[in-house]
Amino acid sequence: MKHPATGTDHARPFLPARDFALSAHFYEALGFRILLRGQVVIFSAGTSSFILQEYFHEEYARHCMMQLMVDDLDAWWERLRSLNLPATFGIPEPKAPVMQPWGLRVGYLVDPSGILWHIAERRPGNPSDQ
Repeated sequence: MKHPATGTDHARPFLPARDFALSAHFYEALGFRILLRGQVVIFSAGTSSFILQEYFHEEYARHCMMQLMVDDLDAWWERLRSLNLPATFGIPEPKAPVMQPWGLRVGYLVDPSGILWHIAERRPGNPSDQ
């Protein structure tokens, strides 16, 4: 019997946007590539993607977290710092990367809608980081 997930490419979370245009600009500034722009914006980062929606629910946004696995966290951190995101987008200062007790080195970033991004450095040879 064929497994029902066979042929599945990837899951795309829907992210809420308090200010749709501002959030879309934020993700473009970070370097996410736009796959589709319409009533939603579909962004890609490497092989993963997410859908920015023009819908906002405070409770959902405050509890929504995303993880972005990267090869070079120091390069990402320098890029984030160079963008002056707090002044441009009114967000909290990003938190510098540190090693976490669970073994990943992680920096933190909050988007204009309050979504917390964990930007984590991929560990070579660790299948769960792929």
